[in-house]
Amino acid sequence: MRFHKEQSDLLKQSGRLVDTAFPEFGPNKKQEITRLLYEISKRESSAPDNIIEHAGFKDFEKLKQYLLKKRYPRACLHNGINRPYLPKISLDEKYALRIKKEDFYPKKIFIETSARGSGLADKFRKTFPKASVSEIISLKDYLKNNRGFDISSYNKRRDTVFITYENYDFFKRCPCTKKAVGCGYNIFNLSFGCMFECTYCYLQEYTNSPGIIFPANIDRFFDEFPSYKKRGMRIGTGEFSDSLMLDHITGYSLPIVGFFKKHKDVRFEFKTKSNNIKNLLSAPHAGNIVISWSLNPQKMIDENEFFTASLKDRLAAARRCAQAGYKIGFHFDPVIYFDGWQKQYEKVIGLMFDYIKPKDIAWISIGTLRFNPSVKQIIEARFPSNKILDGELLPGFDNKLRYPVDIRLEIYRHLLKSLSKHSKKLPVYLCMEDISVWRELKLHPVAVLW
Repeated sequence: MRFHKEQSDLLKQSGRLVDTAFPEFGPNKKQEITRLLYEISKRESSAPDNIIEHAGFKDFEKLKQYLLKKRYPRACLHNGINRPYLPKISLDEKYALRIKKEDFYPKKIFIETSARGSGLADKFRKTFPKASVSEIISLKDYLKNNRGFDISSYNKRRDTVFITYENYDFFKRCPCTKKAVGCGYNIFNLSFGCMFECTYCYLQEYTNSPGIIFPANIDRFFDEFPSYKKRGMRIGTGEFSDSLMLDHITGYSLPIVGFFKKHKDVRFEFKTKSNNIKNLLSAPHAGNIVISWSLNPQKMIDENEFFTASLKDRLAAARRCAQAGYKIGFHFDPVIYFDGWQKQYEKVIGLMFDYIKPKDIAWISIGTLRFNPSVKQIIEARFPSNKILDGELLPGFDNKLRYPVDIRLEIYRHLLKSLSKHSKKLPVYLCMEDISVWRELKLHPVAVLW
């Protein structure tokens, strides 16, 4: 891969320069300076030698502060940097993902013994006749006997499907980040793993399954729901998988829509980056189903959301669902900060209202790019030519890597202003954000959006 070689060569240049110019530094200090040099060189498209050519520093702390100011200029200017995240960087070609434009077609299908006679197992067999089909006692047993999961295993997860029988993990509260304002969301824990490839996805770190998991017993979820239900709750799929990515095969949406006709005091949400809505258009519903799309400029979709539907295809699908009487949700999450972001997101918002009327929108969430620190190294390994890590991402109030608060406020103000030009009554909330930011924006946190 050309891009991997370019980044690998740049890292080697940075390491050699540090070894030559600062032989007195210990391994930890060399590691930090090497990373800073690499990140600055990558972002500025400049050779590492040029970065420190006129620095003139031999003292580690002075050199580090000099490089931090170049790497995080806005954070240094407005907030200062108390604890930059500078882990060891290693680029191994075997972990770099090769994006191939091809239809989803698993090579292996594993079916738990308890699910072997299920309709879902039959659908996967018929849809993918060339796939190797094997029966396993259980997913837990399979994982126990097939250890050694790593990044390369995650890269190959699209090759494998597990059809399971869920016994206990049906619903859970949204795992909102510590110290953030929660939105009261609940997760209908259906499916695990995604066939899409988003550079920023937290599942890269979260999952340990070398395949995508689909439970065959959705009826068990329905049986358990009354004991979990709370009047007025928001619940939905799409947290640990894309809600509609394979709905033409799983058919999950049809029984879900039908079931929630009996629970009109609950709002159920499907979250997706696909345009796979055929089943939804044929399903009679009670008006309490929300179909939501994650939105980003097409440039960001092209660079970061591989195998997903285009922006216009998502919006066209949203319009058809609105015409079918569904309420529509939009998630500007994650918003990515890049040169020209203001105009690009304005175009997205303008296009959104070309397709959807404000009265048809159930809610809009806004959240900026963020992830656990360990995800950074996974992104570097899988997507070495990525641009999202060029941003000023530093440990935030919840220790996740985030943009500094002044950048986040700039983003929120701009998007809120752009949205308000089209409607003053849109239900907008922030996703996983600190209460001080809500207050600064004069937004009122709510536990439930209805």
